[in-house]
Amino acid sequence: MIGRRQGKKSHLENLYKVQNWCREYKVAFKINSVINTFNVDEDMGDRIRELSPVRWKVFQCLVIDGENAGEDALREAERFVITDQEFQSFLERHRDVKCLVPESNEKMRDSYLILDEYMRFLDCREGRKDPSKSILDVGVENAITFSGFDEKMFLKRGGKYIWSKADMQLEW
Repeated sequence: MIGRRQGKKSHLENLYKVQNWCREYKVAFKINSVINTFNVDEDMGDRIRELSPVRWKVFQCLVIDGENAGEDALREAERFVITDQEFQSFLERHRDVKCLVPESNEKMRDSYLILDEYMRFLDCREGRKDPSKSILDVGVENAITFSGFDEKMFLKRGGKYIWSKADMQLEW
């Protein structure tokens, strides 16, 4: 189970620490995984069930020009990209993990509202992040019309869900 590296620290050890802190302080524990060429063939089911998160968000590696692809990219993600079929195979292998919430590139691309440090919505419809005018200058209602936000896809991907601890009925 690959993860972000910080020197020689084990990300799995850190996940268990965070899980324990969440239990101790009664915080809902969620795990996000980006599925890519280096982990698409892994079976993470047993480990995820053991960690027992409230939600396991599974993202297909998404390339966005200027962010993780292209000349001005902050990172290079092209070598991490997987096909839709590979992503579906990963999901099929993990179909018995009840907390799994899949997000394919199709579902993800336009179903998030993203604000940058200048309080501009970022429109990803063209495969890059095109900024709106700042909400500080034109207001939210005006700026959001340039966000590319797809509310139907947001609802389809399960973006609206119970997140209140009181409503989750968690066993601490």
